[in-house]
Amino acid sequence: MKRAFLLFCLLIIMSNCFSVDLKKAGAATESIQTHAQAAALIDVTSGVVIYSKLGDKQMRIASLTKVMTAIVAIEQGDLSDSVTTSKRAAGREGSSIYLKLGEQMSLQHLLFGLMLRSGNDAATAIAEHVGGTEEGFVYLMNQKAEMLGMLNSHFMNPHGLDVKDHYSTANDMAILTAYALKNPIFQEIVQTKIKKVPNPNESWGYIWTNKNKMLSLYPGSDGVKTGYTKLSLRCLISSATRDGQQLAVVTLNDSDDWADHSRLLNYGFKNFPIGHLVDKGEPVENGLATLQAFNYPLTPEQSKLITRSVKLNDPASLSYRLGTKGILQLSLSNKIIGTVPLVTQGSPLLDKQNAQAFSFQQSIAAPEAAFVDNWHFFVHALFNL
Repeated sequence: MKRAFLLFCLLIIMSNCFSVDLKKAGAATESIQTHAQAAALIDVTSGVVIYSKLGDKQMRIASLTKVMTAIVAIEQGDLSDSVTTSKRAAGREGSSIYLKLGEQMSLQHLLFGLMLRSGNDAATAIAEHVGGTEEGFVYLMNQKAEMLGMLNSHFMNPHGLDVKDHYSTANDMAILTAYALKNPIFQEIVQTKIKKVPNPNESWGYIWTNKNKMLSLYPGSDGVKTGYTKLSLRCLISSATRDGQQLAVVTLNDSDDWADHSRLLNYGFKNFPIGHLVDKGEPVENGLATLQAFNYPLTPEQSKLITRSVKLNDPASLSYRLGTKGILQLSLSNKIIGTVPLVTQGSPLLDKQNAQAFSFQQSIAAPEAAFVDNWHFFVHALFNL
């Protein structure tokens, strides 16, 4: 039964793999200016990058690294675990939540210290606990980056202090951020303005205020992370939600990041509102229905250029026998922007809540590589049940 379900999930991924050409799909690269050396604006739901400035330029990312640290820890660790601060963690230089040697704190609370106060000591403690060693955790970070298709990124530590071969890009960090923001635990942490945590060493508790000023400066802001070193200079990721649409902005080396993020978010919400193109269970031809919903950020002009076509699977194919009878292909100006699996109307697959979770949307930077990683994951799972 498990094997059949994994096969079905694999087919969902295969049927939803698509790429987006930024210029042909309507993403703007010149119509708005920023002070950033590199920047990206992404629609979180669809994973489509709608603005990119030198988006694939490999750069230092400072504490934006901690977005990866947090999501790996959330997915790989147990939030209720008690983490003991090592000598290495307690002595970590840079921004800190001032952990003492031997101090114990839950992984959940450490994650708040990591993301609100950018604690390098928290990052090291988390990495050592979840990964066994800091080096083991870094391996998990790079493994996650590869799985997400972050082909221009490489991590050397969990905190972002400047070292050789530790880098990412605005586009890659946008992809990571869109992924992380879909995790409710991550979302809760990064949108928290103030967090009170027990202090085992004193009669008073920790009170951590989020360093991300966008939470107060921009209406609807809901995350995510600040960053700075002497070499990277000012780095920032912010996100905001308006009218059901969530956008995220990444800027690297930006001397006026707070203002630039407000301008980029306004630009995205105004010019690329989310278009609800397909409903889950929507009837189409030949007695078929869509297995999941499909949303995509579009200008009003682009919404008029969307076309739909049905492609039927071979009845002898494995996908057909497992219930996926075809795909609904959506195109913008004759450029495919996505596909939605089709099943028989009334199919029990429409009742499976997990179907939507396995939709795969990858917007830029070698989506084929990310697809291959997901293929490897499911094949591995399939033959190791």
